[in-house]
Amino acid sequence: MKIISIETSCDETAIALVEAKGNPFSKNRSASWRIKILKNLVASQIKIHRLYGGVVPNLAKREHLKNLPILLKKIKPKVHPSTGGLKPDIIAVTVGPGLEPALWTGINFAKELYKETKKLRNKKIKIIGVSHMEGHLYSFLLSKEKIKFPAIVLLISGGHTILLLMKNLIHYKKLGETRDDAVGEAFDKVARLLNLPYPGGPEIERLAKKGNKKAVDFPRPMLNQKNYDFSFSGLKTAVLYYLRDLNLKPKTKNLKPNVAASFQQAAFDVLIKKTLRAAEEFKAKSIFVSGGVAANKTLKKEFQKAINNLKPDLYITKYPTDNAAMIASAAYINYLRGKNRRLIAKGDLGM
Repeated sequence: MKIISIETSCDETAIALVEAKGNPFSKNRSASWRIKILKNLVASQIKIHRLYGGVVPNLAKREHLKNLPILLKKIKPKVHPSTGGLKPDIIAVTVGPGLEPALWTGINFAKELYKETKKLRNKKIKIIGVSHMEGHLYSFLLSKEKIKFPAIVLLISGGHTILLLMKNLIHYKKLGETRDDAVGEAFDKVARLLNLPYPGGPEIERLAKKGNKKAVDFPRPMLNQKNYDFSFSGLKTAVLYYLRDLNLKPKTKNLKPNVAASFQQAAFDVLIKKTLRAAEEFKAKSIFVSGGVAANKTLKKEFQKAINNLKPDLYITKYPTDNAAMIASAAYINYLRGKNRRLIAKGDLGM
């Protein structure tokens, strides 16, 4: 079956066309199944929001309205080459979490697409609401690697930091999450303290390569607590106080790389140690890391170094940043399970 998926939770407008075959829940364990990306299109709004130092919801909504028809036009020939008409089996759309004005844009567009598609089809078509975070969770289905269960999953983005125990393809349990700032949010805030442009994550990573990660001994919040929760607001505040107490301006060239590297290392130490501790406690066979922060190559290297010869296999998603293909993968799993979410934008939607 073919799935058209739409993602507009923040500042990336994305539409994908995915082909899904087979059923992973079939009693016939030898039966093959796969999810194949036919098109995965993203229109970035970074240049627009960079002028304001962060995402402006109404501007994001405006750009989504402009970009969605353009991206869909590029998808159409792939869906039904002979007529150019849209004939997918499923339309999937992100309903949360995210910016509600942006989410509604995607939801309303999906509804109109559903109406248009329904006229072209004789059989029923499904429209499925999807959690953005479940999209990140199931992004591993888009790769050839097969994760072994039980698995520990670390979801890290601008809005979330969540640690999960995944017992199998459909059963997962939240072990912990951030109590304040998400790790990606902390990166953006520290980037602003250092007068770096938006988005802060890639800028911190770039600058940190030039610095000494041991230059400043920033705190590792909640590192040794027995729970699996996180906290990054204190780390961000420690950077603020460090700059203030030195009475130095962030534009000082020699200061920025060391602060960036030291901050990044402090954040990663917490993420890695808690993830590995969870993997040991729950005897995980795999560790899967997903979400926008997973695009950080230094994080991957630090994880690989920390795991070394330990038992869990490490998988870093190949689709870390927001995209619509991951929404399609989550939609397919939910379709097979008979699970759906209401087509209502919910900014604080949980897993």
